[in-house]
Amino acid sequence: MNFLRFAARRLAEMAATLLGASFVVFGAMYLAPGDPASFLLSGRSASPQALAAVKAQYHLDDPFFVRYLNWLGDIVQGDFGRSITYRTDVSRLLADRLPTTLMLVVMALVVVAVIGLALGWIAAVRGGGIDSTVLVGTTLAVGTPSFVAAVLLQGLFAVKLGWFPSSGAGDGFADRLWHLTLPAIALALYLIGMLARVTRSTMLEALDSEHVTVARSRGVPERQVIRRHVFRNSLGTVLTTGGLIVSTLLICTILVETAFSIGGVGQLLELSTTTKDFPTVQAVSLIIVAIFMTVNLIVDLLLPLVDPRIALGTRSTSV
Repeated sequence: MNFLRFAARRLAEMAATLLGASFVVFGAMYLAPGDPASFLLSGRSASPQALAAVKAQYHLDDPFFVRYLNWLGDIVQGDFGRSITYRTDVSRLLADRLPTTLMLVVMALVVVAVIGLALGWIAAVRGGGIDSTVLVGTTLAVGTPSFVAAVLLQGLFAVKLGWFPSSGAGDGFADRLWHLTLPAIALALYLIGMLARVTRSTMLEALDSEHVTVARSRGVPERQVIRRHVFRNSLGTVLTTGGLIVSTLLICTILVETAFSIGGVGQLLELSTTTKDFPTVQAVSLIIVAIFMTVNLIVDLLLPLVDPRIALGTRSTSV
């Protein structure tokens, strides 16, 4: 019952926060200088008929809160408006591009989880020269922005060696995997370093704990000590970091998709911002916020299950 009450409370908090975020996203258009209709037309000159059509489409003659409630009602029904640049429904644009972005994020997340956890584990358990090597490598990874990694990987493995495509998302599942491999690695590189360092530090802290010393004194095999008493007790902090990693992946897709010319939501947001396609920017921004909040909710719900020492509604802070 405590878990259900906590989940219900967090869902209510998420709904309230998302409502506030939607108000900010919608109101941002009216912070731009000049008339909202001119802004929606990207500063292009328009006939009185075209201007009237824009005002009618976006209900610009209605009071602000009426416009917001109408927009919010359309969003709830899956209607994100019509793109000014692409001359089509924003929901159709998202339906065409969102699967590519989600596949890229999932691929990058798998790379981060497998390599980051493995490096952190090895550095903490082996120590010595291996630990120093991992620290140097992860320091270089953390110091390499995703866009720089994208340019370097693209120049070496796509242009010079020709092992991977230099742009595009591919057609079909296998071809898309091939096209998204380099972008996923570029997206994951920085976060591999971050997760490896977090895993290493939390496991080293757990290795020095009293319960690990007791387990060793009782003759528990070292592998079992590491797996059940060290790594398991580090999962709370690692899971919290995982929430931050997913959020960072969503943001960095904008840079990586632009570098590799991937027709995903990240590149759509970048192009729509450049062309002042505000309905599309509103929709993509709101979706990113919703995914970010959903990830945080999942992390909050999983933490007490992964680490019973963490009470409901709190997070591990031992990074």
